[in-house]
Amino acid sequence: MQKLNVTKIVKREEQYIVSVDEELMNEQADSLRAGERMLVDSDGLAFVYILEDDKAFYYLSFPKETWNVLYQAYKEKSDLKLVLNKKVTLPLTNIHEELDFLLENIEGNGNYGEVMEEAVREVFQ
Repeated sequence: MQKLNVTKIVKREEQYIVSVDEELMNEQADSLRAGERMLVDSDGLAFVYILEDDKAFYYLSFPKETWNVLYQAYKEKSDLKLVLNKKVTLPLTNIHEELDFLLENIEGNGNYGEVMEEAVREVFQ
């Protein structure tokens, strides 16, 4: 499992571009595909989008610092595209539906922890 940390999200035209702190080699970037599901990292205060290839899963971590722009993309139902390197971008398919599910489940659910629940409430409501 490899973790990719989202460092920024910027709006370009009608979509949002997601950048990570490391650039992947072309072969690795070409093999990745959207996992179309998300998890929550309550301890790290992050939403995690799953990426995968034929051998492994990759965690694309959206830390709390990126949530304001993530929320804007969510509200607008705009596409989000992950830049893996200068040649490869990957659409984050199903991300809005996954956020719908997570946000609904986090609300009032102590299993995610009070800190996570409060952080989500501050940004996503």
